[in-house]
Amino acid sequence: MRDALVRRERLAEAMREVLSELLLTEIKDPRLHGVVVSAVELSGDLKLARAYFSVIGDEERERQAADGFAQARGFLRREAGRRMRIHNPPDLEFRRDKGFERADRIARVLDQIHGGRGPGAGVRNDHDGPAETDEGEPDA
Repeated sequence: MRDALVRRERLAEAMREVLSELLLTEIKDPRLHGVVVSAVELSGDLKLARAYFSVIGDEERERQAADGFAQARGFLRREAGRRMRIHNPPDLEFRRDKGFERADRIARVLDQIHGGRGPGAGVRNDHDGPAETDEGEPDA
């Protein structure tokens, strides 16, 4: 069972690499320019591959990328299967990877929280209090 899991993970990573390479070298669709395949998940029976993509831009840009993937799905499946030497490559399903978007939103919220204060505000530093002499008593 562990061997099957390891094989599926290796195949998913190989599929991600091949899809990324195809996007960079073979796909000429401007809707897919600048789109990154961040992860691929394979189903247990290896018949479905969910590819998660990241794109910088608004919802319109996201929709354009999704439309581009819908148009290129057959080519990407066929070409990935050929390059990976898979007789029956998995069907491809493309979904937006919202992980980067969430991380960016969290970073902005943290920046807002710390925006009015300097770095480390509210955190007591060992050097904030009076300096101690060698005897352990504060300097006067």
